[in-house]
Amino acid sequence: MGNDQRLELQKSLGIVLSCMAAARGELLSLKDGSGRYLFVNEPMAAFMQRPERDIVGQTDADVFDPELVRLLRSAEQTALSQAQPLLSEHAFEWRGERHEFSVHRAWLNDAPAGPRCLCSVWTDTQPELRRARQLRDALLQLEVEQRANHQLRRELADQTLRDQSSGLHTRGHFEEQLRRELDLSTREHREFAVVFIELDEIGLDAAARSALIHESIFGAIGRLLRSGTRAMDASCRWDAQRFSVLLSGVGLATAHARMEGLRRQCATQIVAFDGVDHRFSVSMGVASFPHTADCGNSLLQSCEAALGDARRRGGNQVTLASIRFNPS
Repeated sequence: MGNDQRLELQKSLGIVLSCMAAARGELLSLKDGSGRYLFVNEPMAAFMQRPERDIVGQTDADVFDPELVRLLRSAEQTALSQAQPLLSEHAFEWRGERHEFSVHRAWLNDAPAGPRCLCSVWTDTQPELRRARQLRDALLQLEVEQRANHQLRRELADQTLRDQSSGLHTRGHFEEQLRRELDLSTREHREFAVVFIELDEIGLDAAARSALIHESIFGAIGRLLRSGTRAMDASCRWDAQRFSVLLSGVGLATAHARMEGLRRQCATQIVAFDGVDHRFSVSMGVASFPHTADCGNSLLQSCEAALGDARRRGGNQVTLASIRFNPS
């Protein structure tokens, strides 16, 4: 085959491959064995920022920076040593821009014993990588928003279960905890205690009996209960005048000791309101399961009776419910 025929065949091959590559927006080049360009399609010429006629006959050293030339030459030598087409990933800086390409290289013969021709198809992977990054960022943002919404729902749900003045849970939450504790203690044959706490009105001066000051005092009691109980315990605002505490796994004597400490804290607490310091005291009634009651209703009734006994004695004290004695 003559040189003219070879050039025509290479040109025809370039046109066919160029049409195939252009249909997918890929960059195409053909080189001879010495590394000189035989053909480039329009996208490749646009990438090189030169007319096609100025590229044919040139080498990479005439077009690219030395560092990029070494990178391309190494990949071409690797492709030359392999019988199969080679896929390479190239990421490089050129003319102040970042480029990322996936390049397929294959050495072709134009005749059974003729010279070899290197065909390279360059696929710009930046749009795909950009889309992947955007998708990853979008999924991450969605996950963050879902977590935030979940946390917001939890906070809103928790707010409906909490008293605004004391910051403690409301009665409904306490009753649910009481049912769980009863089931657990019945199965495992263990004890727990329940306490009713009520503000002593008799110890307050006339100014401290207003509703606003009451709420300030209830806030102080709530803070003391939150700091003085464990995570496994449950404290709540039972009603307008009363608090309740569930002490998990605690017997009557231990519950009395802990509540006595809380009573002393309340007696020494000072609540400032409108520039005036107010002191207060509380009465407490303590009952336990199963020593003073054998079910939830009787347990609360025992607490109620013990609290009434504490108030009749003048307040500012902790009173225990009577222990049940089962006839033998």
